[in-house]
Amino acid sequence: EKKNMKRQFRFIQKRSDLMRRTMFTFRTEVHRTVFLSKWNDAASDAKACIKVNPAFLKGYYRLANAQIELNELDAAHATIKQGLNVEPNNTQLLKQLRIVNGKKKDAAKAQKSSSGASSAMSLPGGSTVGDSSISREIIDLQNQFVATTREFNTVKAHISKSQRQQKMDELTKTELDKFPQDTDSKMYRSIGKMFMLSKRTDILTHLDNSIKEEDKKASDLTQKLDYLERRLKSQRQNIEELSKNTVSSYA
Repeated sequence: EKKNMKRQFRFIQKRSDLMRRTMFTFRTEVHRTVFLSKWNDAASDAKACIKVNPAFLKGYYRLANAQIELNELDAAHATIKQGLNVEPNNTQLLKQLRIVNGKKKDAAKAQKSSSGASSAMSLPGGSTVGDSSISREIIDLQNQFVATTREFNTVKAHISKSQRQQKMDELTKTELDKFPQDTDSKMYRSIGKMFMLSKRTDILTHLDNSIKEEDKKASDLTQKLDYLERRLKSQRQNIEELSKNTVSSYA
């Protein structure tokens, strides 16, 4: 009986250590997603620059840089190739290409090594971690939580961006309203990083439409943010309950 109790105690201890490692890894991933929304915004701005001027090489460089930080290596590779079509010998893009190719090779090696290590990891009694339905369920829940957290932060960043744009448009409109309506002064409307000569009435119409669009966008995103917040709370509770039940079932 003493031997059985010792084996059971060691099994519970190993299982608890596994749970703690999994939870700390999970928390690290959640903290990392906070920074991803910033790179999503950077990627969106770079795409807008390229759309306005397809020959703007810095647009390709900045887009590829954001995609690398987001670990979208295939997309970054495609962006760099597009930039090299504009200027085949661009040193910055060629350097980025080498970085992306190196990261893709490292990722392939890591995945191969990880799959081999996972299949070799086992628990007392002959069962493997991969075969444990409870472990798989916890990992699935954690992956769902991380994905929801990433989406939550992205939506939150987009709301802030819409609100900033709306305030800028309202401020610009207020300043334009101070000019006499019959003024012939030259005015320019910003398009990305470029400026286009436009009529005062056209600029005001564009600002009114932009304010309405950004207001509606922020409202829709706020509703989505509330839904994601409720989903995060539910997923967190499910993870905590399942983790407690798993440990208590072996006590």
